[in-house]
Amino acid sequence: MTRPLLFDSPFLLGFEHTRTLIERAAKAAAEAYPPYNVEQNDDGGVRISLAVAGFSPDQLQVTVEDRQLVVAGRREGENRDGAAFLHRGIAARSFIRSFVLADGMEVTAAVLEHGLLHVDVARPVPKATVKQIPIRTAG
Repeated sequence: MTRPLLFDSPFLLGFEHTRTLIERAAKAAAEAYPPYNVEQNDDGGVRISLAVAGFSPDQLQVTVEDRQLVVAGRREGENRDGAAFLHRGIAARSFIRSFVLADGMEVTAAVLEHGLLHVDVARPVPKATVKQIPIRTAG
């Protein structure tokens, strides 16, 4: 079942990009693995921390394309050395987790520490500009 979006209105012309962003965000929200936190930094940026226990840096990839941050983890040979698990409570599967970034946001760092992948995203402060508009007289 599909829901009609607000942006399907014929009175909202030119909002296709906004609709695409909303669809991307809805798709990303449906993903459940791996769990993550989003923290606000003092400088206005954010830190995204993903629980990636058991992944090494060469098994993780962080990319940004078209204002979408994508974190991917690839696991090959998940049953190492033919180990037979009596209980497997630690997830060790491949994943792709995506986040939609606002205009101007920039990924500045990615650090793997104690099973958490921290991705820092900066929000540059926009420069205040003043534009003088000339006033013309009619006629």
